[in-house]
Amino acid sequence: MSNLLLIEDDPILGAGIKMNLEMEKYHISWAKDLRSARDYNQQNNFDLVILDLGLPDGNGMSFCKELRSGGSHLPIIMLTAQADEDSAVAGLSAGANDYIRKPFGNRELLARIKTVLREPAVRREQVRFGNILILNDQRRVIIDQHTIDLNRREFDIFKYLVNHGDNIVSRENLLQFLDREGEILDRTLDSHISHIRAKLKKAQVTSVAIASVYGIGYRLEKR
Repeated sequence: MSNLLLIEDDPILGAGIKMNLEMEKYHISWAKDLRSARDYNQQNNFDLVILDLGLPDGNGMSFCKELRSGGSHLPIIMLTAQADEDSAVAGLSAGANDYIRKPFGNRELLARIKTVLREPAVRREQVRFGNILILNDQRRVIIDQHTIDLNRREFDIFKYLVNHGDNIVSRENLLQFLDREGEILDRTLDSHISHIRAKLKKAQVTSVAIASVYGIGYRLEKR
């Protein structure tokens, strides 16, 4: 039986979620504010958190950030009443594994829970480096809450650089990694790097840049 922490201040919605999940054999601890959520989390080992953003004593986003900054890999599904993409991106950037918009059906929530619980804690589909978040399953790059629209090759290049952190990546190693299908030429790599830089600039990303290391290759720089 999975042990879930539900953080929701709406008494009707919270009671409904708790009842439906208990019918599916989940054990639910229900916190109606952030203070109670922190107390529950300190006293129990949970398998997953269902986290509402609008709470009486603060924003659920802050609780998510607290968990992640403290090193917790506890999976988190955020509940949001906001329909804009920026809210979803902000939640994922803060460390949530998934989000669901209100109103939602019980079957949808249950499906999301089952999917997240099947994944390793803080899914290996996520890669983080500073303010950069890469969602491998969606082939999506988020930096400072900006989604960067990269094509297939650009995504592979950027992810390779992110995986190497602050280290210098040689052109030879990068080409060898990319050229598994015999499609990448040396001069083509420069073009791809140039396109990535242009897209970062277009998105007004200033916290990270791809630096050229003369005679060697490239590395990511956090600014």
